[in-house]
Amino acid sequence: MLKNLKIDSLLYNKNIHLLNTKQKLISMNASVSNFFLYITLFFTTTIVFSQEFQGKAYYFSKSTMELGKFGATMNEAQKKQIKERLKNRLEKTYILSFNKEESIFKEDEKVDAYSGATDTWGKNFTPGKQYKNIKTRELIQKQEFYGKQFLIKDNLLDINWVLGKETKQIGNYVCFKATATILNSDLNWYNFSWNELRPNNKKEQTDSIPKTGSDGNPLTIEEETIPTTKVTAWYSPQIPISQGPLEYWGLPGLILEVNIGNTTMLCSKIVMNPDEKLKIEAPQKGKEATKKEYKSIITGKMIEMRNNRGRRRSN
Repeated sequence: MLKNLKIDSLLYNKNIHLLNTKQKLISMNASVSNFFLYITLFFTTTIVFSQEFQGKAYYFSKSTMELGKFGATMNEAQKKQIKERLKNRLEKTYILSFNKEESIFKEDEKVDAYSGATDTWGKNFTPGKQYKNIKTRELIQKQEFYGKQFLIKDNLLDINWVLGKETKQIGNYVCFKATATILNSDLNWYNFSWNELRPNNKKEQTDSIPKTGSDGNPLTIEEETIPTTKVTAWYSPQIPISQGPLEYWGLPGLILEVNIGNTTMLCSKIVMNPDEKLKIEAPQKGKEATKKEYKSIITGKMIEMRNNRGRRRSN
């Protein structure tokens, strides 16, 4: 009798152990299933987020103006009046609409508070609506020159950024410093200055060029004779896109501030994934030209206009 009881007890304990083991396996399977479900949901969410990743960045651009010898003959009231008249050229607001691969950069046009009119003449030499595609490395930019529409199609500017360790806070974002030395001709292809045509201009510009590049290496003789500008950018890896204002791109985060010569462009507001889906489409209309071709066109036109004025005065 006792022997049978021991056997029954052993069988009971064995069944209990098997039951507990089975429950543990079921629990483990459930945990594994939940884990894989979590991973699946995580990656699905990440993929969806990546596909719909969009945003808007608002930039305020401010330039300083040196009046030079012309300003030496003016009193302070006259200088202030001129700066007020030119305020709409020196202070501008821009909007960068972007996703993972594309962006549209354009001026947020506003009426000149002083004159009550937009800067019609200045529009001939300022950047128009700009489309950048970092996947295809393509730039498409709309330009207007004295009423004629142009569509500039070219490659994105190849910028050799030097990443620094210095950081600073811009709004809610931690930003890192990067510098580059860029040819003036690559920065100002949509602009025009009579200084570019002066014979001694090359020497004057050459004298102001630093003897080392942004990477700290000595410039070659060829590099020393080519006018360049040092550009400082501040980018945030918290917004992991390789975009920025104007033609600046190629950093491991959105560029929130750029310093170029006497101009500073600072991001004042960012809206991530706005409720209304953004349409990022390249401009379509206008006479097609490369940056180099466009620069040649406007330079030729300005020389022609100057010569025509000279002939009218002599008649």
